[in-house]
Amino acid sequence: MSAIKMTDLEITDEMYEHQRIVCDKNQTSIRIDKFLMDRLERVSRTRVQNAISIGCVLVNDKPVKASYKIRPGDEIALVLPSDPDDIVSVPPEPIPLDIVYEDDHLMVINKPAGLVVHPGVGNTSGTLVNGLLYHFQNQALPVMKGNSADRPGLVHRIDKDTSGLLLIAKNDYAMTHLSKQFYDHTIEREYIALVWGNVEEDTGTIVGNIGRHERDRMQMTVFADGSQGKHAVTHYEVLERMYYVTLVKCHLETGRTHQIRVHMKYIGHTLFNDARYHGDKILKGTVYTKYKQFVDNCFKILPRQALHARCLGFIHPVTGESMYFENELPEDFAQVLSKWRTYVAARKEILEKEQEDMDS
Repeated sequence: MSAIKMTDLEITDEMYEHQRIVCDKNQTSIRIDKFLMDRLERVSRTRVQNAISIGCVLVNDKPVKASYKIRPGDEIALVLPSDPDDIVSVPPEPIPLDIVYEDDHLMVINKPAGLVVHPGVGNTSGTLVNGLLYHFQNQALPVMKGNSADRPGLVHRIDKDTSGLLLIAKNDYAMTHLSKQFYDHTIEREYIALVWGNVEEDTGTIVGNIGRHERDRMQMTVFADGSQGKHAVTHYEVLERMYYVTLVKCHLETGRTHQIRVHMKYIGHTLFNDARYHGDKILKGTVYTKYKQFVDNCFKILPRQALHARCLGFIHPVTGESMYFENELPEDFAQVLSKWRTYVAARKEILEKEQEDMDS
């Protein structure tokens, strides 16, 4: 049997380890499950066969059965979680989890704003992963390899200062199945965002490659010409207009880092109080002191970007049931919306009174 050529790992939608293996021209015929077991480190036959049965293994861009015999020149693509034994040393910590749903295979939680999802530079403890390891002390969670750290149980992630629904896999089969759904963009994700300015179109789609900003490495940016970054698509719909800000809901077709934050900024509507992208200053409105005080008060109530993962839909990996979850806006977000509505109502009264005076 000849050696194989393996390309560099690619992180697809930021979380999924996508490997491509090109078989040598002298490759001998062998079942694909045995081939992958021989070539992938510390991967059991069960894990490989799970991936094949779910459709996470493609040969020449087509799904195959475990009995398929590889041929010279075959190109194998697979999305496969890492082995639980590969997990890095992350200490369990008793961090409260707001569990929305849980069964033997998965869990849906409501992540509060301010909670970092997984350990990284500057955040080695106090993360959601630390809390998950404490919650599942007697159970080995599956691990998805990321581009910086192992992420036990995590099928996807949301930013530290974004609140909302997050999906957790409790075993390897669930991890593989759910990862494939994310990879295929069949997961339903809806976010609520408050953005600066009046979004004129009632609905719209933003398409633009997203990648690391060339000067500010803490930011992501849109490369409109497609020369850099990764393909990203965001669909939005206006829910409410409040003069200088607009409430929108966004559906993610892809899942890039800071996708909604970057795409909305790209079309001129930075998220309200998004400090990373300079939304923590007055970008629209009057110059009056009272207005500045009003906005500053809103910033204090909502000391983060106004973004909430409200809805999450997927197919249950074992039962095949369509699962759908929706949660309410957190108190800080809801309170700021209430203040803007009060402001709009007061402004309407002033404008109506001025119009009446002009007509009389």
